[in-house]
Formats: sequence, C-alpha cells, structure tokens
Amino acid sequence: MCFALDGGVWFHRHSIRGEPMAHVVSSDREKLLALGRTLDLHPEWLQYKPLKDPRTGQRVPAWHWDLWGERLRRVERES
Repeated sequence: MCFALDGGVWFHRHSIRGEPMAHVVSSDREKLLALGRTLDLHPEWLQYKPLKDPRTGQRVPAWHWDLWGERLRRVERES
C-alpha cells in the first residue's frame, strides 16, 4: 500500500462473497487513467478513496479501479 501512496500502482487481490476481485490503487490519478486506457477501463469507473498512510497516520488522496470477472481474468492472463 505504501508503494501506491508514493505514486506507484498496487494490485491488491482479495475476494467479496467468495468471488475473486482486485483493486488497482494509486495516489497518482493520471497514472491510473493511463493504465485504464490500456485495460479498456472507463474513466468514470475510477473511484476516489483517500487512504490512511500507515507511516504517518495522515489521509492521502488515492484512487482505485475495481476488477472482477472477465476483466480480472484478462489482467491476470496479461501479467
């Protein structure tokens, strides 16, 4: 997570109700939008959610894409 808060892109896998899912997270909105263009993700799907930096306790502006289903499988195949 700290990598994402420093402007990198974090691929955070998890599941909801047993379904595999991932968040693609960064504090660099433009970097996420550029990545979204390569993955055919619509800009309006990008979600804003400030994250608490565990190093400082301060909230940092951050954005994420939700990936599941075929979009998640596609990203996993291409990585």
